[in-house]
Amino acid sequence: MKIFLLEDEIMLNESIEEYLETVGHQVKCCFDGEEALKTLKEERFDLLLLDINVPGLDGLSLLESLHAIKIYTPSIYISALVDIEEISRAYDLGCYDYLKKPFHLKELSLRIDKMKLSVEVPRVHLRLSKNYAYNQENSELLFNTEIQVLSKRQAQIIDILARNRGRIVDFEQFQNYVWEETFVDNATIRTEVNRLKKVLKDDFILNIRGQGYMIDVSRPQK
Repeated sequence: MKIFLLEDEIMLNESIEEYLETVGHQVKCCFDGEEALKTLKEERFDLLLLDINVPGLDGLSLLESLHAIKIYTPSIYISALVDIEEISRAYDLGCYDYLKKPFHLKELSLRIDKMKLSVEVPRVHLRLSKNYAYNQENSELLFNTEIQVLSKRQAQIIDILARNRGRIVDFEQFQNYVWEETFVDNATIRTEVNRLKKVLKDDFILNIRGQGYMIDVSRPQK
């Protein structure tokens, strides 16, 4: 496999590179998130190995930036972080696996081999509820495996909500993204979101009073 490694600890970076190359992989290394983003815009890889706390641009924001430009390379995070919120965010972004430091290099190799056999890779679907997922590569809302037919405006609302799962999308963001240069008030935005909610079979769009809307994937799914 052609693997991209983002790791700012020099000795660990070198150890991972040397080991993976001995078991047959091709590895390109980077120590800085901003440099990693530049490289990944220009060159394609089979797998990303990403640390989170790195200079320039953290590993989570890096993956978000790649998804924003429709680059969905499978990823495994390698990090010393144990904060459940950070780990949850990594999986929410669609990473395949999360390996806590310190780890044995053989374990990393096993995780990579397991990923290669998985039918779920690459993960371009964002889970929104028990029955709904969002295909961010094709900008399609799926009810189980069927495409949900939406109007253009409804599709744009779903798009901005899905790509910001777990975060509030405020009225100004809806205004700029969905209505662009046409001014609408908050009441109009509420009306359009409510129309959308009526055509959905799961209730996963939350109204955050006075602020906007969000998809909260931490809630129990109905």
